[in-house]
Amino acid sequence: MKICNTISDMRAASRVARLDGKRLGFVPTMGALHEGHVSLVRAAKAKCDVVAVSIFLNPLQFGPDEDLAKYPRTFERDRDLLEKEAVDVLFAPTPEEMYPAGAVTYVTVEGLSEKLCGKSRPGHFRGVTTVVAKLFHIVEPDLAFFGQKDAAQATIIRRMVRDLNLPVEIIVGPIVREPDGLAMSSRNAYLSPQQRKSALVLNRSLTAVKNRYDKGERNAPTLIEAGKQVLAQEPAVRLDYFEIVDPATLDLVQELTSTSLVAVAAFVGNTRLIDNILLS
Repeated sequence: MKICNTISDMRAASRVARLDGKRLGFVPTMGALHEGHVSLVRAAKAKCDVVAVSIFLNPLQFGPDEDLAKYPRTFERDRDLLEKEAVDVLFAPTPEEMYPAGAVTYVTVEGLSEKLCGKSRPGHFRGVTTVVAKLFHIVEPDLAFFGQKDAAQATIIRRMVRDLNLPVEIIVGPIVREPDGLAMSSRNAYLSPQQRKSALVLNRSLTAVKNRYDKGERNAPTLIEAGKQVLAQEPAVRLDYFEIVDPATLDLVQELTSTSLVAVAAFVGNTRLIDNILLS
């Protein structure tokens, strides 16, 4: 596995793949890798000739009171895991490499970036789209792989790619869960054993909504209330939002007449977790 720490090295590796006529797949990550990331790497391996993974803890998508300082950093473990998965290129730049001194240019997807997590984390999606646009420009992948757990992020990146005519296909892989149903997340490492148990209520709330939907309920406020009632049974969990939206626009829906995204965010202690399901 080739490790690139500079933009010029990553561009050179990408150029070699393109000159050889190879299809390049790309998995952007912030490190602290888990089986969800591995599933994306394997999807990329299945569809592409060369696979690049980035590990970059992007400061731009963290608010001033968020967890950038304590976010898990496990580079050696991550590198070994990617080598085991036969990844071809690892791009691991520093913040100084990615953001030149005095950088003032951002990429913002207006009208979507303020919804779901963007509502409670102002500026978060601007940080995401800015760094992903830069990564796409540096790596120049044919396909890029993201996880369904970050559903709003995937929707916003798809819109950015469409609006800016970026020559990359976005592939979204399914949520990977622990055996007990908890969606895999790097932030799960923050949870105490008791908090870890409490966090299971997120998936239970989504399951309650799906059960009501499967029985014929199509009114969004009624379904949301069913989910909130389940969450209320766990006093250690503080709800951020529980919404049902159009997965393409992130607009709220009142009646579920086509595929809809049920999304929840909640704090378990000081740890903010997200989860979702698609109903169709």
